[in-house]
Amino acid sequence: MSDVTTPAVGNEMFLHNMRALWKQDPHLALRVDAVDDQDRFAVEPTRSGSWTVKVPTPSGLSTYLHSRYDPVAEARKLADSVPIEDRFCFVVLGMGLGHHLKALFERLKGDAFIICVEPSIPLVATALCTTDLTDMITSRRLFILTDADKARIHERLKDHNTLMMLGAQFVQHPPSMQVMGESTGPICQMITEFVAFTRMSLATLVGNSKITCRNIAMNLVHYVTTPPIDILRDRFAGNPAVVISAGPSLRNNIAKLTDLKGKAVLCAVQTTLKPLMQRGIVPDFVTSLDFHEMSQKFFEDVGNLSDVHLVAEPKATWGVLDNYPGPVSVLESNWARLLIGDELAARGGLKAGATVAHLAFYLAVHMGCDPIIFVGQDLAFTGHVFYVPGVEIHHAWRSEINRFNTMEMKEWDRIARNRPILRKTTGIDGQELYTDELLFTYLEQFEKDIAEVPATVINATEGGAHIRGTTPMTLREAAERFCEAPIDRERFAYRKTTRWRDDARLEAARKEMAARIKELDGVTTLCEEMRLLLKELKGMTGDPARFNKRLIRVDELRVKVQHESRAYRIVNQACQLAEFRRYSADRKLGLVDTDDVERAKRQIARDLEFVTGVRDGAEEVKPMLTDALKRLESHEDLSCT
Repeated sequence: MSDVTTPAVGNEMFLHNMRALWKQDPHLALRVDAVDDQDRFAVEPTRSGSWTVKVPTPSGLSTYLHSRYDPVAEARKLADSVPIEDRFCFVVLGMGLGHHLKALFERLKGDAFIICVEPSIPLVATALCTTDLTDMITSRRLFILTDADKARIHERLKDHNTLMMLGAQFVQHPPSMQVMGESTGPICQMITEFVAFTRMSLATLVGNSKITCRNIAMNLVHYVTTPPIDILRDRFAGNPAVVISAGPSLRNNIAKLTDLKGKAVLCAVQTTLKPLMQRGIVPDFVTSLDFHEMSQKFFEDVGNLSDVHLVAEPKATWGVLDNYPGPVSVLESNWARLLIGDELAARGGLKAGATVAHLAFYLAVHMGCDPIIFVGQDLAFTGHVFYVPGVEIHHAWRSEINRFNTMEMKEWDRIARNRPILRKTTGIDGQELYTDELLFTYLEQFEKDIAEVPATVINATEGGAHIRGTTPMTLREAAERFCEAPIDRERFAYRKTTRWRDDARLEAARKEMAARIKELDGVTTLCEEMRLLLKELKGMTGDPARFNKRLIRVDELRVKVQHESRAYRIVNQACQLAEFRRYSADRKLGLVDTDDVERAKRQIARDLEFVTGVRDGAEEVKPMLTDALKRLESHEDLSCT
């Protein structure tokens, strides 16, 4: 074996690894395959027979990424120092030739996986020439990230977000850190932000699942009587849209929106409806999705809404839909499908909006609008204030305002209460300004959404955070370039020809809801039987014969609850915490080495907690469905009819 060997393109190890990589990550495989032979690093044999590699550092020197004596033993030492208990994601900074990745992978249990951050594509190519990584690649438990492409990072990691939340660990490969320096910073930051984004999303989902499902159930009366949003698909293709949000910068541009009526499709979020209508600006569409009853205030005493089309997610508080006087479209819901069946619940929908602003954006995309112009989309505390003047919260604060407690002070207090989650972001002018983790999460979602749509997106907010993927422009400039010609009024004619309320499907919905209530009673009975059996099993772990005999019935009930009962899925969506706990407990069981008896005890404890959660969930969901059935039965009494 020579002192220095440069692997050739087409060698057996490289092809072996690349076959696996092409199947799992063709984007990376294409980039690796494009690396020329001479651009790979020269590898050197070691005394143990494995390979090491010497690479240059930013200082102009060079360093070995692995031991010149025994790289595998060195890698095992690093891997053994990593705590793996209660960890499911390991972010390894530096790939080297992959020795430490293999050593760490061999220690992992259950669904735990590795994200390797390695900016050098030539080094990745070199590693694939020298180290067999096929098992790791084909297992889908190794992800190699080479650059700070947010959309790609989100796409690659989206199926593992829950595992990342359950436990993530950063692992530095010291020699690689000398070479990479700060180049991994942006990628690591995006991974951290991705975890924060998913954690916030899950916390919101779990925290709001019950009230969201209750609202959907109560809105079924509107769900089955209003037309779907299909009538709006590409209706305004080629026309500009203005998405009007309630950020503080809206105060600078709200008056200019008057001239855009009829020249652009005005899509307003519910919080801006009152300030707009007070200035005589009647939007074409308004979006609503907030489950809180306070949302009703946004629609009270605003004037004539007969020509303002409300597009609402079914989770919106039902008081808004009950009392809205104009055209209404309620979007699709999977939970509604579970409650009344696919045939009754089938309708078009949009992506679930994280906020009413996201929903307004998705609506503009659905209608084929191009360009889409953002106004009031600050996503930060421009001018150290939270809201645009005139929003409903300002009316609520008025009784507290005096010379010692001004509106500006109330605004700053609102921001300061978020001090633990405040952070800085880059503004549209390149300067830093404050935002918080929640607004930053919304910013992340917008950037991901914008990267996926064909329309041009213009940020005419003239303030707030920089939104990647948008073209900054003043509203005046955007209006002059894109909003000169009037929109053909025939495109709005559907409002007069569409039947907005149709009771024909109410009776079928009532029958479906009554059937679901009966099914809930059945799953409650199943869960109670299973709970009693599991308590019996706790005392039988030392008697395998009796334990296995009773376990057969437990397995039968588990399958029936989870796979045969629609009621289980209804409860699961309404009570997400029980399902999340089961998922977490399942994964943690896979991390622990225990004897059969101890493992059985852990499984019983997990199953007992889960089935108790399902039973309690069924008891909580039943009143929701009972109230929804009453609304379906007394539809003629609702003010919307």
